[in-house]
Amino acid sequence: MPKLPRISGREFIRLLELFGLIQARQKGSHIILKKKISDGTIGTVIPHHKELAEGTIRGLLKQAQISIDEFLALYNR
Repeated sequence: MPKLPRISGREFIRLLELFGLIQARQKGSHIILKKKISDGTIGTVIPHHKELAEGTIRGLLKQAQISIDEFLALYNR
């Protein structure tokens, strides 16, 4: 299992926006991103923290239906 980088919530949001997710709204320190797909809509809630834990990033990528390999390819560019 590849090791994921420790990044901030804001940086993670910028990367997810490159995958087509857009910021729908914000409530406190949590930012909600959504993306329309053929089956409906997918969404994920990103905490606006200085550093996201590796497990949190994995869970958020799963919610956003983005593979870890796709994410790392974009992150390492």
